[in-house]
Amino acid sequence: MFRILRRKRTRRKSTTVSQAHYVVHKEAARALVHAKLLAWNTHYNYSYKKVAIRNSRSRWGSCSIHKNLNFNYKILFLPQALQDYLIVHELCHLAEFNHGPRFWSLVAETIPDYEVCKRELRAFERSAQFMSTTVV
Repeated sequence: MFRILRRKRTRRKSTTVSQAHYVVHKEAARALVHAKLLAWNTHYNYSYKKVAIRNSRSRWGSCSIHKNLNFNYKILFLPQALQDYLIVHELCHLAEFNHGPRFWSLVAETIPDYEVCKRELRAFERSAQFMSTTVV
């Protein structure tokens, strides 16, 4: 019987730098997200289960069908208006699990300029290449 020898994968340096940055800022991001969820959910009064802070490359947040909310730790480095938009966006997915007109009307209840926020967030990502690089 022969075994195929495999070389051990080594992590790229940028990955470990990014991981270290994540570890340093994860709990601060968690505190920020919980505080903002508490504040914004006084309007919506939705129930959710877990809140996770992750280091994803291409998503700011997500909501699962099990009512778990996930946020990228880099939310910590966004302007406050964009932080609020992301929190409200994911909260509204608890009621509408799509991006249809009813979903956007829920978002507009508390963030009437949500379209401006969406554009600013996309511009912010492009200008800083924010999601793929480490913020220092």
